[in-house]
Amino acid sequence: MAVMPLKRLLGGFVQRTVASSQHAAANRGMGTGGALARRFCSSSATGKASKIPHLPKKGRLLTGATLGLVIAGGAYVSTVDEATFCGWLFDATKLVNPFFALLDPEASHRLAVSAAARGWVPREKRHDAPVLELEVWGRKFSNPVGLAAGFDKNAEAVEGLLALGFGFIEVGSVTPVPQEGNPKPRIFRLRQEGAIINRCGFNSEGIVAVAKRLGAQHGKRKLAETSSTAPPTNDDVKQGGKAGPGILGVNLGKNKESEDAASDYVQGVHTLSQYADYLVINVSSPNTPGLRTLQGRKQLKDLVKKIQAARDEMQWGEEGPPPLLVKIAPDLSKEDLEDIAAVAVALRLDGLIISNTTIQRPDAVMNDPLAKETGGLSGKPLFDLSNSILKEMYILTRGKIPLIGCGGISSGEDAYKKIRAGATLVQLYTAFAYGGPALIPQIKSELAGCLERDGFKSVIEAVGADHR
Repeated sequence: MAVMPLKRLLGGFVQRTVASSQHAAANRGMGTGGALARRFCSSSATGKASKIPHLPKKGRLLTGATLGLVIAGGAYVSTVDEATFCGWLFDATKLVNPFFALLDPEASHRLAVSAAARGWVPREKRHDAPVLELEVWGRKFSNPVGLAAGFDKNAEAVEGLLALGFGFIEVGSVTPVPQEGNPKPRIFRLRQEGAIINRCGFNSEGIVAVAKRLGAQHGKRKLAETSSTAPPTNDDVKQGGKAGPGILGVNLGKNKESEDAASDYVQGVHTLSQYADYLVINVSSPNTPGLRTLQGRKQLKDLVKKIQAARDEMQWGEEGPPPLLVKIAPDLSKEDLEDIAAVAVALRLDGLIISNTTIQRPDAVMNDPLAKETGGLSGKPLFDLSNSILKEMYILTRGKIPLIGCGGISSGEDAYKKIRAGATLVQLYTAFAYGGPALIPQIKSELAGCLERDGFKSVIEAVGADHR
């Protein structure tokens, strides 16, 4: 049981408390003329057993109170079930958030990734509500709430992040060749508005470093499967993904100086697709010059065909190749959306992520001095804009293509609105950066409540409900 290590810690603390109290009391006795020291020496000299000195009254009261609290706390913890204890751990992370807020945004981000990579984050031990379970691309998701690309750019913390209770996470964007990205500072908090502006510019350690990390994790999972004594399942639907429990997506980008975008994405497919449960072509970041022009009808069609061909020519097992998705911008015209929808349907794209950050500055942020910074805006002010694009794309694709709703989610109600608008899955990032791990179970619980309130028995039943 998860509480047993804490019990042992409490027991050790009790022993140390007693010992330190006795030692402190002896030292105090020596400081009052050495009477106790002479008493002990004379007793030893006469062969009589030494007596433990009596603690001063205040010392006895303090020690007794401390021991009482420790013993009572230990007794209470020992009766708490694992789910309750897990909830405490997630709630406790709220105490750390103010510390992260004091740091530079990029330093804070770096520290958060390192903590997750080292397992210094709570692990979700509670089962997700059955109403949140769903199947997409032949894989079972325990819940539809995922972490968007941009947080774990280099696949350093996959296990720790999945352990937080996300239904899936997406690493990247990953570029073929390592690149620094844009000059710092390049991340700006608009705290009052619950938003962030970034102009990172695909800072990445490159495909080789990411492949090495994902390969090591893939090997650990296979070893665990081999040593498992659990009986094989006859269920044709894959339980979890290549990263173990939970689903892993890999977001592919292009190098800034590259003139052949297709070759960059193809290189990513050849190197990383064996570790991914799905792949994403990112053609919508506003921080790489010329990238968004790839969303044009002809450009996107040519690009997707080349990447699909590269993926399909590889050797795959029974599960087949990973699904291929495209991530689009929220700053698109009606004609742009029609072109993208036409390409997606014609080429049978496996999904679309809607949307990336925006270069627009909604009224909600205009009074913030940082709103003038260049880069993509994410967070609450993006919610309505991304939702309008999501609704339009669901209609244009006639609900035939799974959509991932991303942009401005900070509550279960927000996630529910995106699902009703047409999203099969949802992603968050900025709200997680502000709210920390405790936000994940909160959103899942609120989402389950929304579904049950409106009579839906599953997430799939609610997808696109606003259009019916």
